[in-house]
Amino acid sequence: MAHFKNHSININFMINNSLPAYLRNLTVVFLFCFFTGYVAPAQNSETEILWDNYGVPHIYGKNAGEMYYAFGWAQMNNHANLILQLYGQARGRAAEYWGNKYLELDKKILLFELPENARTIYQQQSPEIKSYLDSFVKGINDFAVKHPEIIGADFKQVLPVTVFDVISHTTRVICLEFLASDDINNVKRLTDPGSNAIAIAPSKSASGNAMLLTNPHLLWSDFFLWFEAHLNTEGFSAYGIALVGMPSVTIAFNNNLGWTHTVNPIDASDRYELKLQHDGYLSDGKTIPFRKKVVKIKVKQANGTLQEQSVEFKYSLQGPVFGEKQDIAYAVRIAGLKNAQIFEQYHRMAQATNLTEFESALKMLQNPMFNVIYADRSGNILYLFNGNVPKRTKGDFAFWRGTIDGSDSKLIWNEIHPYSDLPRVLNPPSGFLQNCNDPPWTCTYPTVLKSGNFPSYMAPSGMSLRPQRAVNMIKDNPSVSYDQLVGYKMNTGMEAADRFLNDLLLAAESYPDATALKACKVLKAWDRKTDAGSRGAILFAAWWDEIRSNMFSVPWNADDPVNTPRGLKDQKQAVELLVKAANDVEKKYGSLDLAWGDLYRFRVGGKDFPANGGPDKLGIFRAAYFADDADNKKRAVAGDTYVAIIEFGEKVKVSVLLSYGNATQPGNKHAGDQLKMLSEKKLRPALLDRTEILNNLEKKEVLGNDISH
Repeated sequence: MAHFKNHSININFMINNSLPAYLRNLTVVFLFCFFTGYVAPAQNSETEILWDNYGVPHIYGKNAGEMYYAFGWAQMNNHANLILQLYGQARGRAAEYWGNKYLELDKKILLFELPENARTIYQQQSPEIKSYLDSFVKGINDFAVKHPEIIGADFKQVLPVTVFDVISHTTRVICLEFLASDDINNVKRLTDPGSNAIAIAPSKSASGNAMLLTNPHLLWSDFFLWFEAHLNTEGFSAYGIALVGMPSVTIAFNNNLGWTHTVNPIDASDRYELKLQHDGYLSDGKTIPFRKKVVKIKVKQANGTLQEQSVEFKYSLQGPVFGEKQDIAYAVRIAGLKNAQIFEQYHRMAQATNLTEFESALKMLQNPMFNVIYADRSGNILYLFNGNVPKRTKGDFAFWRGTIDGSDSKLIWNEIHPYSDLPRVLNPPSGFLQNCNDPPWTCTYPTVLKSGNFPSYMAPSGMSLRPQRAVNMIKDNPSVSYDQLVGYKMNTGMEAADRFLNDLLLAAESYPDATALKACKVLKAWDRKTDAGSRGAILFAAWWDEIRSNMFSVPWNADDPVNTPRGLKDQKQAVELLVKAANDVEKKYGSLDLAWGDLYRFRVGGKDFPANGGPDKLGIFRAAYFADDADNKKRAVAGDTYVAIIEFGEKVKVSVLLSYGNATQPGNKHAGDQLKMLSEKKLRPALLDRTEILNNLEKKEVLGNDISH
């Protein structure tokens, strides 16, 4: 870099100031490489990307640095505009690039000092991990230099990308958007991020091999999108997914083991209420002054000019202040916000060859949340309630999920529980593990974890209908085959209907009503599923929307977690609600027996197919969440994203699907190209063998040379 500085005056002189800003930035990168003699690690004819016919890059790097270089390159190929937009946001400069609608986001990024923290985090990396991050970023920038024509003009101003952008983006997504979103926003999104996961032990497997079902549920947009890839170099081979813009696979498998994540009900961030007094806040009866700083934010105006705003940020002992109201301020404290080794942890997880090596990586505790569900070739299955759980002096889970009294300094935590304190189950007698975002106590059945053996703030109790569906599909099958596991994944039945429909039909006989009887005729003929052709599901779902938890005869009970709640407390009320639901459905859609797929649709990139599956609250394992579309249809906006069903035999067997396709870049044909398979409830084989990949090859890139088709 010193050599580059020596040439900085000449470089500036050589750059034509009439060039667009993004070209000037990229020219700096080019001249830096020219003068320093720096060559990206991946500029080697042996580093190649084999793109299969679903837009999945199979990367073969001569070394790990080259592999991560190609990973950055490949992500840009499929998601360049989105990646640059996300990195621009992670800088806290989105309002400068794209206008006032991003001002509040910029404030949040800068309040939590993510760009500054990213610099500190980078310096804490080992030389090896630094080189991987540098290579990933170099791959992104080199792609932009090579292919400026595919990048939207509005996004080129973000170039060149820096390693700090990548780190800041990762911290933003995991800590601010997943972990602390409720505490920061105090609102819920359309749907909470969720997932399904199942691990089957050899004792319960028809083949005698362990199996793993991977199935994260997230929004189908923005920073929630997954990128599917296959990474290979000497001593490393992993197939999986990364959230777009992240430099390592975060859900993956190799020939020996695999893991998945589900969002866990962890409380690793807290919202404190501070009582304001004399330009400070009360703590233990004393007034403590805020740490303050003023940040200038540029905001792009409608006419293209930039207007600068000064924003004052305040910081308390508890953390950044993100809101004030009269004499009250609110601060948030987030565990893991400055974790520095998350990239190293994921690299080690993907590189692991056995349970011991894998748990050694997990024990780094660099990911502040997410359950881990694991299976391996040796037959082990593992569940871990993973995360950075703060050590607290008092209070249960409900206490810490509420607003905390900021005047008591004893409620400010500074340590997290070690790995050994976290709820963990290895090879349960039941032969299976599951998690559908329920607390750890029900990860298998019969249960083996006892909540009383852990701090009361560790996790809540309760089990919604979707995880109950998972357990009830599996528990009585002594020998689960691979095809049956695929069938469980594709199951669109409603646990709510299996539990309550018969009671509703009996209630209608006791309290006859013309509309109710008409509705019951439809419900009796219904298959109790949410397949595209299911008729009656829309009506039952409308009735279920009216039901409240206090209407059940038997509420949920931890002693019978997979069969409660059950029964209708007030049959007459249930029928009245059915009449209301039937009237609403007929008025809105013109029919009580409209097919599910006629209303609910899978739509991406101009492609349109009938949907199957539905919302979590109905107890549907095939989870999908919908929003109103312009034509009075419902469009899937969240739910099933990536599916991988893996059997760890002598040769690993894997079926996969990425619901919305592996690309968002305009003109890329892989945006939405898997929707038809999603609609038809089909999976595709994961291509792991080089010969298989070449037989399904769309194009081959040898980085540093011309593209070979």
